[in-house]
Amino acid sequence: MGRITEDLIRRNAEHNECVIFSLEELSLHQQEIEKLEHIDKWCRDLKILYLQNNLIGKIENVSKLKKLEYLNLALNNIEKIENLEGCEGLAKLDLTVNFIGELSSVKTLQCNIHLKELFLMGNPCTDFDGYREFVVATLPQLKWLDGKEIDRSERIQALQNYPVVEQQVREQEKAYCLRRAKDKEEAQRKLEEQQDKEDRRKRRDPGFDGRWYTDIHTAPPSSSETIDHFQAPETQEEEYNKKKLNESEDDLEFWNKPSLYTPESRLETLRHVEKQRKDQEKLSEKKKNVKPARTLITEDGKALNVNEPKLDFSLKDDEERNQIIVDLAVYRYMDTSLIEVDVQPTYVRVMVKGKPFQLVLPAEVKPDSSSAKRSQTTGHLVICMPKVEEVIRGRTSKPVKATWNSPREQTKERSKQAEKLEVDPSKHSYPDVTTIVQEKSHRPRRLASEHKVMPSEEDTYFEDNPEVPPLM
Repeated sequence: MGRITEDLIRRNAEHNECVIFSLEELSLHQQEIEKLEHIDKWCRDLKILYLQNNLIGKIENVSKLKKLEYLNLALNNIEKIENLEGCEGLAKLDLTVNFIGELSSVKTLQCNIHLKELFLMGNPCTDFDGYREFVVATLPQLKWLDGKEIDRSERIQALQNYPVVEQQVREQEKAYCLRRAKDKEEAQRKLEEQQDKEDRRKRRDPGFDGRWYTDIHTAPPSSSETIDHFQAPETQEEEYNKKKLNESEDDLEFWNKPSLYTPESRLETLRHVEKQRKDQEKLSEKKKNVKPARTLITEDGKALNVNEPKLDFSLKDDEERNQIIVDLAVYRYMDTSLIEVDVQPTYVRVMVKGKPFQLVLPAEVKPDSSSAKRSQTTGHLVICMPKVEEVIRGRTSKPVKATWNSPREQTKERSKQAEKLEVDPSKHSYPDVTTIVQEKSHRPRRLASEHKVMPSEEDTYFEDNPEVPPLM
C-alpha cells in the first residue's frame, strides 16, 4: 500500500517546479494511501487538497493547514469526522462514499465558521431518520448539503425539531455502532481464516527454497536424465498454467463470496486485487526468463550438434591409437566443478555452467574406457574416447595404376626401358683404336644394293622396255 512521501509530493508538484513548501494545490488521488501524514509539516500553504479514492481511515495531520479551503476525502474509509478544527479557512469538505456512522461527529465542524459546502452522501449516516435536519440544525454556517441548497425555511424547521431529531439520531447511531462492532469481529475472523489457509498452502507447496545441490559429479548423468533436465521449461510452463488456473478459480470464488460493505471488506478487496496483480507480474517475469527448451536429441533419437556456451573446439581422429580426441577450449579460470562430461557411443556432451556443448562423433566409441582431463595451464578440456572397432594393420604395397594401352604404345614403353647385357670379362670393353685408320682405300659403299626386278612368268602382258631404268 502507498504512503505519503516527499518524493510523491514532489512528483505531483510539477506545476510549482517541484517546490513543496510554497505549494497551494496538491492532488494525491488514487495512490492507495492508508494514512494521512506529513502534509501539515511540508505544505503549510496548501489551499486545495485532493485525497479521493484512497484507503485513509482517519482524518489527521491536517489541523495546521490554516489556509486550506477545499478538502476532498471522497471514497476513503473514514468513519468519523474529526481533527479539522485548526483548518480555519475550510469552506468545502467532501466526504462522499465513506463509512461515517457517527453522525454526531459533525458537531466538530462548528468551529469551521467559513464552511459553506458539505458532502456526506454515500455514508451510512445518510440512512438515519432526520439526517438532513440534524446536520442543518447543527451547522448553521452551511449553505449547501450534498449539493442541495439550504433555504431559510428548512433551517427554521430543523431548529424547531432538533431535540426530537437528535434523540432519534442518537438511538440509530448506537444501533449502528453495535452492528459495526460485530462486523469488525467477523472481518477479523475471516482475516485469520484466510491467513491460516495461506499458511497451509505454503506448507503444502513450499516451492524453491533457494538451495542448489551441486554434488552431481560423482556419476555422469544419463541421456534420459539430461533430456529431462532440458525439458524443465516445459514443466515450468505446465506449472505456470496450473497455477494460473488455480488462481482464476480462487479469484472467481472470492468475487462470488458475499461480503458486507465495510472498511475491512474494502481493504480486503483492494489487497486481493494488489496480490493478484503482483502474482501476475511474478509469473509473467518467470515466464519471460524461462528460455525455450534446447533440443539436443530429436524425437527419432538423432543427436544434434549444439554449442550453446560458444566455445572453440577441435576434433581429431587418432588412427595410431584407435581413438577420437576432442579438445574443448573451456574458460581458463573457471572451476572444474562447473563442468559435467557425458560420453555416449555416438556423441559426447559437456555441460559448462549449465550450458550444453554436444558433438556427434564420426565413429562409435567406448564410453566406459573414455577419459577426460583438463589442462592446468590453458584450462582446455581433453576427452579421449577409444573406438569400438579395431583396425587391422598390415604391409601396404604401392598401388599399381591399371592402364589400358595399345600394343604400339606398349612397344614404345618397352623400347624406352634400358636393357642391360652381360659382357664377357675376357674381352676388352673398349674399342681398338689401332685399326681405325687403314692403308687400303676401299670403294665407297653403295647406299643400297641393286635388285633387278624380273617380271613374273604369270604376268603375260608385261613388256620390258630397255629405255626405262631399273628401280632402285
